[in-house]
Parts: sequence; structure tokens; C-alpha cells
Amino acid sequence: MIKNASIKQAYSITFVVMHRIEEILKERILFLDGAMGTMIQKHKLSETAYRGERFKDYEHPLKGNNDLLSITQPTIISEIHNQFLEVGADIIETNTFNSTTVSMADYHMEDLVVELNVAAAKLARACADKYTQKNPDKPRFVAGSIGPTNKTTSLSPDVNNPGYRAIDFDELVVAYKEQANALAEGGVDIFLIETVFDTLNCKAAIYAILELKEEKQLDLPIMISGTITDASGRTLSGQTVEAFWYSISHANPLSVGLNCALGADQMRPFLKELSDKAWCRVSAHPNAGLPNEFGEYDETPESMSEVVGEFASDGFLNIVGGCCGTTPNHLKAIIEKVSQEEPRTIPTLKNEGIKFEG
Repeated sequence: MIKNASIKQAYSITFVVMHRIEEILKERILFLDGAMGTMIQKHKLSETAYRGERFKDYEHPLKGNNDLLSITQPTIISEIHNQFLEVGADIIETNTFNSTTVSMADYHMEDLVVELNVAAAKLARACADKYTQKNPDKPRFVAGSIGPTNKTTSLSPDVNNPGYRAIDFDELVVAYKEQANALAEGGVDIFLIETVFDTLNCKAAIYAILELKEEKQLDLPIMISGTITDASGRTLSGQTVEAFWYSISHANPLSVGLNCALGADQMRPFLKELSDKAWCRVSAHPNAGLPNEFGEYDETPESMSEVVGEFASDGFLNIVGGCCGTTPNHLKAIIEKVSQEEPRTIPTLKNEGIKFEG
């Protein structure tokens, strides 16, 4: 059971920080970190390393459960956070992309979800605070990573039964609420709902977070980032970028953006469309190109930063980082290219009778 007092204590600190985020976003583009999974893969960890001492006799395979490393290999996770902070990341993501009961079912570790999220949030919090103390003029923030899960509420996994769903909306709400609650206890500054391929899944996450915020009297901001699965410009559940934005805009997010699936160059037209439409801030954390035949990413820091630099100079960006394949070297090159650019101006949407300042 999560202790309400501990969440409120974490939030009382974060509430002040939230306003600092808003102020900084008016002044400059903020930098998100890169690919946790890519950095973990560089360690070439064995099954034994994933298990650690605590799970050495666990009856199911654990290799590949990257989120578990926040418990079994915390030094590695902290080192990865520190590498991105060292090159200038303003926001680091918790190692919790799959830390829901839905995704942890693959490893028979549903009962560890609360511990995983709290542990990962505390690791990231400690790293961010250390770098903030080094330079108080550049505060560092922690985004609680909330992934899409491995199930979809809009599509059937069975081609012979199009009406079948592997999970429903209410089940997802319960799972997401448990995750968000634990992330809040661990001390995150932001909830980041990312790699959204099914907008109904995203709506479940939004519903869960908004309900949690009301119950716990929290007001942590929400970042939302969708993923375009191919050159058609649609999410896996069939929405265009514009439709995706209007479907989730009721969450009043701190930012909306795109990540994963595409490299920076392929993301350009969809990011521009989002920048034109969204009345909140816009983020992008693309892959380091498209995966090659070996599942690796070939985009160099120099080539990726050139494209992302154009995003910034064209006025598309408020927050930028990297997804699959991006390393601290990629982020360093992006920061060097983008740091002098002005942040995107939030449009005034006169035709829709809505005016948003910021």
C-alpha cells in the first residue's frame, strides 16, 4: 500500500519545480535523455546479471526484463542516467517503460510493479538532484516513463476474431493508476505517457492519472508522446497526427509529441503538423534512424543532430531528445546544434475561438 503522506511530501517539493519547468520552457528548448534500452544493451548482461542475488533461483527466465535492473543492477541504471545528465539532459526518464502489471505478466512479476516504479523513480531522482546541486541554474527533472503496454484496446490480436480484445479499458486504468501512484511516491516531476500506438490505451493512462491527481490532490504535469508506425502518418490504431492530438487534448498536457518508430528525417512532416495544431508545447524524441537488418540504428550523432537542428530552427520544438539507438553522444550533438535556437511559440487559435498563452 502506498502511503499518501509520502506522495504528498514528494509532491510538495515537485509543485514548486513544476512552475520552474513552465518558466524555463518559455525561455528555451528543454532536452530529454536518450535510449535507456540501447544503453543497457551495450552492457551485454547475462541471465545471471538480470537475476542478481535476489532472483537467482527465480523459476522463470528474466533476461530482457530491463525494468528489473532498477532493483538488481541499480548502479548500471544510475550510470546511464548520469551519462545523459553529464552531456546536458534537462529531463531524464525513469526505467519504467514496462513497469505495469500488464507488461510484467510476461515475466510473472506483476507483484513487483510498485517496487519497480518506486525504485526506478528514486534512482532517477537521486541522479537529477545531484546534477541540480552541481549547477542550481540548470535544474534537472525526472519524467516517469509510462509505456503503451504490450496489449491494445482498439485492435484484435486474433485475425480470425476481429471483435476480440486481449484487455479492456478498465483493466488498463487499474494498471496505469498503480504505476502512476508508485512513480509519484518515488518523486517524479512529470508523468510521461510515451510511444502511444493506440489512443484508447493512452486515454486509459490519462484517465488513471487524472483520477489519481484528484484523489491525492496532486498536480504533476503530463507529457504525451505518440508514435507514427509508418509513412502513412498514422498510429497503429489508425489515427492521423491531428486526430491523435484532438483525442488527447482534454488532458491539458504540458506537451504533446512524437517518438520512436521513425528516424528524425521521416518524422519531419508529422511533427510539423503537430506543431501547427497543438495549443500546448511540442516534443520530439526520434530514433537514430530506421533499424537495419540487424535491428541496429545507423544514424550518427552528427547526421541526426543536423535534422533535429532544422526542426528547432523551423520552430517546431519545445522539448527534444532521442529514442531507440540514441546515446549520450547523440544527445550531446543535438544539444550543441539546438541550444541557441528559440523555443516554439504556442499558436493562438483564433479560428477555433480559443486563445492559449505561453
